Amino acid sequence: MRKEKPKLVIGVSTRALFDLSVENEIYETKGVEAYCRYQAEHEKDILKPGPGFRLIKALLGLNEYGKKEKLVEVIVMSRNSPGASLRVFRSIEAYGLPILRAVLASGSSLAPYLSAFKTDLFLSAHEDDVQSAVDNGIAAGIICTENDSSPFQDCGEKADQIRIAFDGDAVLFTDQSERIFKEKGLHAFSENERLNAQKPLEAGPFAGFLKKLSSIKEELGPENCPIRTALVTSRCAPAHERVIRTLQAWGVKVDEAFFLGGLEKREVLKAFGAQIFFDDQIIHTLSAARDVPAARVPYPRASGMGDYFGK
Repeated sequence: MRKEKPKLVIGVSTRALFDLSVENEIYETKGVEAYCRYQAEHEKDILKPGPGFRLIKALLGLNEYGKKEKLVEVIVMSRNSPGASLRVFRSIEAYGLPILRAVLASGSSLAPYLSAFKTDLFLSAHEDDVQSAVDNGIAAGIICTENDSSPFQDCGEKADQIRIAFDGDAVLFTDQSERIFKEKGLHAFSENERLNAQKPLEAGPFAGFLKKLSSIKEELGPENCPIRTALVTSRCAPAHERVIRTLQAWGVKVDEAFFLGGLEKREVLKAFGAQIFFDDQIIHTLSAARDVPAARVPYPRASGMGDYFGK
């Protein structure tokens, strides 16, 4: 039997894909009818790229390497009504994005449709939808729209690459070790990681997404693959060993790893040229979003970790 090749399914909201800051302000202050009227009046105006645009465009570019089979499928998933989405589809066409499928829920939750479409990653500015996705085991991030980063400018030799950066605890791994740090302090955390250095960390919400990326990288081969991944974590020695051994146990490689020991992540992410950075703490995502697109990964409701770090 022929082995099915890995395919990434990405769900992206309209606010993640395009700059809808003006439109969202109208929605928040004047309501849905004013919002729909504004979209209809500006139906022929092409929207500017949003914080997730460059990543989505680069991921769709992977299909050029896939020969007869798609490596990536992107689905627009929006709480917009069909009528209010005409401008979005006109903009998608104008930018030449090969996006053919959409979920337009007219204000309803998108959560039930993420599993139906077998979504590997969901990017949205709507916190409730992202929270529900994470609660159901789907990799998802609340994309930052607060800061004016420059994710669409030319990045020289990095422009044609897909560069994705991940935090470790509560993103690639579960929050078990982070919980020890919060409840008992740095010394207890470091000692726990030293004693358990040979024991792999449990998989977190983005482990499956990283594994899927790794499968695609293996399929493309080292010479042709444009994907580059990075681990950017506040951990430092001796807590680094358990992370490295966990990735080895998973059979997964990241191209670059940064153990920062509490240093700010922003400059490293800028130097790496990340098209997206996933972190569980808002202090890191807001800082990073000044230079690169960033998305916060909420804690599963069942973990209770949101009480420690807030939203």
